Amino acid sequence: MEPPLSLSSCPAPPCVASTLRRGLACGLGLLLCGSAWAVQDCDLNGEFVSPIGGSSLQGRTGTIRCRERGTGMPTREQEVQDGKFIGQVRYFSENRLSREHVLNERGNIHGRAREFAPSGQVLRDTVYDDGRQVGMARNFYANGLLQRASFSNAKGEIASAEFNAHGELRRLQCADRPVLAPVVDDARLCGFAGKPSQIAFYSETGVLHARGTYAAGKRVRYETLQENGHVSQQEELSATGRIERSFDTAGTKRREVIWSMAGGKAVREREQEFSHTGVLLRERRWTQGELSGESTFFPNGQRRSVAQYDVAGTARVLDTREFYDNGTLAAESRYIDTGRYAPIPTGIHRRFDTQGRLRSESVYDARGRLSRARTYDEAGRLVRDDEVEEDGSRRAMAR
Repeated sequence: MEPPLSLSSCPAPPCVASTLRRGLACGLGLLLCGSAWAVQDCDLNGEFVSPIGGSSLQGRTGTIRCRERGTGMPTREQEVQDGKFIGQVRYFSENRLSREHVLNERGNIHGRAREFAPSGQVLRDTVYDDGRQVGMARNFYANGLLQRASFSNAKGEIASAEFNAHGELRRLQCADRPVLAPVVDDARLCGFAGKPSQIAFYSETGVLHARGTYAAGKRVRYETLQENGHVSQQEELSATGRIERSFDTAGTKRREVIWSMAGGKAVREREQEFSHTGVLLRERRWTQGELSGESTFFPNGQRRSVAQYDVAGTARVLDTREFYDNGTLAAESRYIDTGRYAPIPTGIHRRFDTQGRLRSESVYDARGRLSRARTYDEAGRLVRDDEVEEDGSRRAMAR
C-alpha cells in the first residue's frame, strides 16, 4: 500500500481558471492541487492511493475520494475503471459541489459538465462530445439570471447571446437558423419572424450603447452610441456591400466609406470626409480596387480640386484641375502615374487668374522635364515665351 497523498504546496493548475476543456490533464492537475492547495489525503474504496497513477491504481475500479487533512472536508471525487480515470469527476469547495463532468476512455470530457456557485446555483451548464463542446451551453449569474447562451456544432460556436446582470442584451451572434430556443428567442432577435428585428444593446451597467437590425440571421445595420447618446459609428450591410460611417460628438457625419463585395472580398469604392458643419471636404473613388479619382472642396461647398486617373496608350495618367473658391478654374495639369514614385509631369500645364483668363503655360517633355514656359497678360496676349534648356537656363523665344 502506498502512503497517503500529502501535497501541501502546488502551483495553481492552469485549468483552475478555465472551463473544463483539458480532460484528463486537467483532472490530474486538480487532483494534485486541491482547494486552496491544502494537504489532502485520498483513498480508493477505503485504501490510501496516489491519484497520479502507479501501482496503487493498476487494475483497480472504484471512486477516489480526497479530503483536506486538516478539516476532513471533501475536495474531489473521481471514478476509476481498471486503473484508468474514466467516469464521473466532482470537485468541492468549502464542502459544496463546485463542478462536475465525466471523462471517457480517451480521457476527454464527454457529456454534461456543470459548474456551481457556493449557493448551489448553476453557473455554467455545457455538453461535450469527446472533449469538444457541442449543442447548447449556458452561463448564469450567481442570482440565477442568464448571462450567456451559445450553440456549437462540429465546426465550433455558431450562435450566442450575452446579457448583463439586469437581463438586458449585451451581444448577439446569429446562425443561419434559430438554434438558441427555448433559452433565448433568437427567431425574434435575429429576424427570422418574417420581418427585420430592431435590437438595443446595453453595457454591463445598463447604459444603451448600440443598436442593431437583423434580417434572417444577418446583421444588416449596426451603430454604436456615445455617452451623450449620439451615434459614434454606423454600419449598413447587404449582399452586395457595406457602408461605414463615423460621427463626431455632436452627431455630425465626418466620414463615410462604401465597400462592394467582389469574389468574397470587400473592395473599397468611395470614401468621403466631411467638416464639422457636415460639408463634404474630400471624396475619393476606386474602380476594381484601384484609386480612380479624388475631389476636394472648400468649406463653402465649391470644388477645390479634381484628380482623375485614366489610361493613355500604355501609361496610366493623372489629370488634375484646381479651382478658386468662386468656382473658377485655377489650373489644369497632367502627370504620368509611376505607381511607386512621384508622378511625372507631362504635356501642357496651364494656370488661370480668378477671372478664368489664361496666365501661364508650362510644357513638359516625355521625361517630365520643363521644356517651355509661356506667360500671358490680362488681355490674353503672350508676353513671354522661353525655351528651357536641360541645365535650367532659358532662351527667350518671344516677348
